[in-house]
Amino acid sequence: MPTKLATNLAAPQDDAAPMMEKAQRAADFLKVLSHESRLMILCILAEGEKSVSELEHMLALRQPSVSQQLARLRGEGLVSTRRDGKTIYYSLASEEARVIVGAVYQVFCGKKD
Repeated sequence: MPTKLATNLAAPQDDAAPMMEKAQRAADFLKVLSHESRLMILCILAEGEKSVSELEHMLALRQPSVSQQLARLRGEGLVSTRRDGKTIYYSLASEEARVIVGAVYQVFCGKKD
């Protein structure tokens, strides 16, 4: 039977496990944002739904590059799709992404006083 001291010493590790999982999730999320094109796509989508061709034009990138980044964002659950005929529209799928992109925009792109 563990002593009271042993139980108290073990408690911080037990408390750290959920925090460690959250830290890993945050790190994974930030890795996705660390690519300029993906960050730009998320910033554009924060303003509203866009088609792949609209994103290509706005980013001045070729379709394969845009599609590759959208696939990564979709795989991470940050964007969702809607099909209308042959056109696929993308939008932010995560409130987390909307909040973080908004904060990044405010810090780096907002008006300076």
